[in-house]
Amino acid sequence: METRFTLPQSEIPRQWYNALPDLPTPMAPPLDPESKEPLRPEQLEPIFPRALIEQELSPERFIDIPEEVRDVYSLWRPTPLVRAKRLEEAIGSKSRIYFKDESVSPTGSHKPNTAVAQAYFNKQAGVRRMATETGAGQWGTALSFSCRMLDMQCSVYMVRISFEQKPYRQILIRSYGGEIYPSPSEYTKTGRAMLQEDPDCKGSLGLAISEAVEDAVNHEDTKYTLGSVLNHVLLHQTVTGLETKKQLEMIGEKPDHLIGCVGGGSNCGGFVIPFLPERLQGENINFIAAEPKACPTLTRGSYLYDFGDMNKLTPLMKMYSLGHSFMPPPIHSGGLRYHGDAPLLCNLAKEGLVEPRAYFQNECFDAAKLFQNTEGYLPAPETTHAIRSAIETAQRAEPGSCIVFLYSGHGLLDLSSYDSYFKGELTDYELPQEEIDKALSFCPNW
Repeated sequence: METRFTLPQSEIPRQWYNALPDLPTPMAPPLDPESKEPLRPEQLEPIFPRALIEQELSPERFIDIPEEVRDVYSLWRPTPLVRAKRLEEAIGSKSRIYFKDESVSPTGSHKPNTAVAQAYFNKQAGVRRMATETGAGQWGTALSFSCRMLDMQCSVYMVRISFEQKPYRQILIRSYGGEIYPSPSEYTKTGRAMLQEDPDCKGSLGLAISEAVEDAVNHEDTKYTLGSVLNHVLLHQTVTGLETKKQLEMIGEKPDHLIGCVGGGSNCGGFVIPFLPERLQGENINFIAAEPKACPTLTRGSYLYDFGDMNKLTPLMKMYSLGHSFMPPPIHSGGLRYHGDAPLLCNLAKEGLVEPRAYFQNECFDAAKLFQNTEGYLPAPETTHAIRSAIETAQRAEPGSCIVFLYSGHGLLDLSSYDSYFKGELTDYELPQEEIDKALSFCPNW
């Protein structure tokens, strides 16, 4: 039985899908934190090029993908859709389980789908250098790769705990020519202030964002870029969902459950939102967002306006949040340690169109071990959450159901995490409510 389904390169999408025109409830606008008025597009120009700002706010349902971007995409796209037949047999599933394999990209994850696009539009605007943050390192790696492909420079602020846990990510980023600093760092005012307050601070994505934004606004040749959360990032990631739709149609399947892991929301959002029109037309497709219990943004956060970074340099965004001052525990899924989530994905969750689920890290690594021992692939710690949720879904689903999850990245640079797992050193941490309440108390109270 065939288990691997591919498309020719001519089927790389020519347009990204923009969900904004199709949302049942319009998105709440980003706000200027001083005036509390909707943000004007020109206010974003110090950190983003105009083309990306236009995409962020665009009312157009489809946006053309430049041929130069599709040309770089062709190094690895279209990516395969794989049936996890051995996993099905191992768990006695009466459902069919598929995964969209984004680990085949040059950097081993889904992140280059937007990194290439963002680097391209910045270069078109005359930008020489990109500054960004990264959690587990997948995004920093993707941006350094993309900048190398487009002859640009790249500076990466990596959350310190991940910087220490994942040394090979540092090497890969540098191999593409990127600069990388542990966050908090000595290179920004924000980083120095945090180190003075707490010399042993392990960092957070919110803090690393503050450092990268500060870097960008203080250098004329530099723009900031974000690997998740924002509308234009999810827009670029729709290549995964659009390709999956074609592949499922090719083999005569209709999905009943679509699953992605969630930190900031880019991989899950890009995977499921191309199916939103069918969902709104009455098709019974369940969108599932799998997150860690240690950072349970969608399952236990509050839906409110909050800053996207710790130092309050970003606009206010309406999203599920644990509070911008939240300092996450050092779990191994570094890409899922963010206090908020993409406003677009949060909008769908608020409407009941996305079902969030939270898991402990040990049960996710258990699922990863089973997946590797059946399908042969070693997943990234973030991806293990989607695998755990897919197994759980298959065990609950109606016989004959079709389950598809996004295999967002491989774990070959995360072996220290697996070493800790095999030694029994991983701890399951469920965030206490008092910590959530404390962090939320610093959010805007209007």
